[in-house]
Amino acid sequence: QVQLVESGGRLVQAGDSLRLSCVASERPFSTRTFSYDVMAWFRQAPGKERDLVAAITRSVSETWLAASVKGRFTISRDNAKNTVYLQMNNLQAEDTAVYYCAADPQNRILLRAHEYDYWGQGAQVTVSS
Repeated sequence: QVQLVESGGRLVQAGDSLRLSCVASERPFSTRTFSYDVMAWFRQAPGKERDLVAAITRSVSETWLAASVKGRFTISRDNAKNTVYLQMNNLQAEDTAVYYCAADPQNRILLRAHEYDYWGQGAQVTVSS
């Protein structure tokens, strides 16, 4: 019932900034029922596992950031627009990956990919050093 559309990925140089966006759409549309609460960003580099980068809840306004991106990345959301953002600053080559948006009805931070019910298509972020 929840569709996620991700945008903003591109090729950048080390030290640059990017802002990824993920828009959630519910089908059928309803103003009375929430089909998701926690939203998150995962990333997956070639040959590696899909790891959680950041997560944020709607109802309790809790956030989580991976240690590797603390101080550089920020997750935020605009509930009125059903959109979650990942602001990425001072990007490094190690940040190169496909970034996926995810969502789930639970109102708590979920750390594992298999816990999320809904996924976006993925956005490629490539950082050239």
